[in-house]
Amino acid sequence: MTRSRRHVARGFWALTLASLALAISLAVRAPTEVSMGTVQKVFYLHLPVAIHTFVAALAVFVAGAGYLAMRDARWDALGHAAAEVTLLNGTVLLLTGSFWARIAWGQWWTWSPRLTFSLLLWLLYAALLVVRSMVPSPERRALVCAIYGVVAFLDVPLVYLSVKLLPDIHPESIQLTNELRVVLAAWFVPITLLTLGLIAARYGVLRAGASAEADRAASVAAAGAHP
Repeated sequence: MTRSRRHVARGFWALTLASLALAISLAVRAPTEVSMGTVQKVFYLHLPVAIHTFVAALAVFVAGAGYLAMRDARWDALGHAAAEVTLLNGTVLLLTGSFWARIAWGQWWTWSPRLTFSLLLWLLYAALLVVRSMVPSPERRALVCAIYGVVAFLDVPLVYLSVKLLPDIHPESIQLTNELRVVLAAWFVPITLLTLGLIAARYGVLRAGASAEADRAASVAAAGAHP
């Protein structure tokens, strides 16, 4: 990484941490919602993480389609990075949702449509990373994961629409005052930056690793050709 890129990266992560600190401060100081109490503040993290789980899954879909169209390893690296962030965001989504359910509904989990499809989404992207680790050939691995990533995205609209189309204990929406909407909007900033930053950082690591592996393979081949 060049010096200028290092400066940009440091500035980006400094901005991300500053926005996260501000969001936390606003959530702590925000008034408690009357009907739900303190647990409602989990919503400030839960909703942005849910949206950005979908965003990361969309990146996997786009990367998969890009690889199928162009057979370029850069698309595969993007899909790999985005799948890891999808799984990370999905984990936070399920944990915050379970915590909310325990306080609001008196149980950690219920097999409602939205929760079930959310768990299925997490399992799909966990399985994608497992599949990726099991296929030794880079080209075949990229092809299999590209197809898988395109198909797995079909669960995203199911998560979103489930509460609208099926009877569900999960609320379709939550009414917030203007003050609480500002706090929620503030939380979208660090979660957006974290999602994009983690995908970009992981993509860079994967591309660097692939380049180093290609250099090693070329060195071995050259050594074999000239004993």
